[in-house]
Amino acid sequence: MTPVSLRWQGDASGHLEILDQTLLPGRLEWIACRDVPTLIEAIKSLRVRGAPAIGIAGGYGLVVAAGEAVAAGMPPAHARAHVLARAEQLATARPTAVNLRWAVERCLRPVAQLPDTSSAVTLAAALFAEAREVHDEDRRLCAAIGRHGATVLPEGGVLTHCNTGGLATGGAGTALAVITTAWDDGRRFEVFADETRPLFQGSRLTAWELVQRGIPVTVLCDSAAAHLLKTGRVAACIVGADRITANGDTANKIGTYGLAILAAAHGVPFYVAAPSSTFDLSLATGDEIPIEERAAAEVTRPLGVIAAPEAALAFNPAFDVTPARLIRGIVTEHGVIEPVTPERIRDILGR
Repeated sequence: MTPVSLRWQGDASGHLEILDQTLLPGRLEWIACRDVPTLIEAIKSLRVRGAPAIGIAGGYGLVVAAGEAVAAGMPPAHARAHVLARAEQLATARPTAVNLRWAVERCLRPVAQLPDTSSAVTLAAALFAEAREVHDEDRRLCAAIGRHGATVLPEGGVLTHCNTGGLATGGAGTALAVITTAWDDGRRFEVFADETRPLFQGSRLTAWELVQRGIPVTVLCDSAAAHLLKTGRVAACIVGADRITANGDTANKIGTYGLAILAAAHGVPFYVAAPSSTFDLSLATGDEIPIEERAAAEVTRPLGVIAAPEAALAFNPAFDVTPARLIRGIVTEHGVIEPVTPERIRDILGR
């Protein structure tokens, strides 16, 4: 069964619940987000994470914002202003993943078409309908990505990095959906998951998802990837993405760039899987992607364990950028972009 990362309870007057991923795999705990600050904290602290998932959360967050306006009895003009202010707060909660702002801006479009005299209840209903469509659409996109990716995945072991399954999306996932779709089709292969330090999304989340589905998985330290690739047990690497530029440069969890270099050095094809909403064609290259810097404690005290002297500093970028030249293909809901060129990207996304 595919794990669920977030769920809406009730109708437009309801609330969002998210699975606290910081507690996995040890504990399953849902957090009720009845106000926007609670949701923003959950996004920033990675209680909900993964580019598609936080985009969906941002869309539902606007419904929560409209609910705040309803509860406060705001008149139409104040309610609209409140939702727009909350929209900017949500869109900037994390800077690298483009899906968050994309989903927030998309969910605001129906509001822009409503009369200025529309009540907060009316705003909530419009926002809820669009947020739910974003969520449903992501389920469909994940399934399509899984199907397209399974056709290009070569025979042999697969190595992945970070988490790209149901916990990171609204459906079966992106890169992990490719793996699970191929498995469900009857293919059998070794699945390897990098730990993905410093927050261990690979060992805590990806391995947990695969175990839940009954798929054997082997976890390795990030630094063991080169040796594993040298053994010949890996036929392909496949990862997700948080932002992809017009030329195919791809931002993903820190360590992805290094893995792509290692794959190239060993002649192993390196694939990226992501929906079209992850593309930011306004950026020409990956040099323009903002890279989120996170707290030093994530490195010096991973999972609360002291791992460095108190006086030590830490370098903790959350993402890195893999150049398009290292990527064999990008799997989207519209098909596989191969080779990864600006022309091919425009061709596939234009479908």
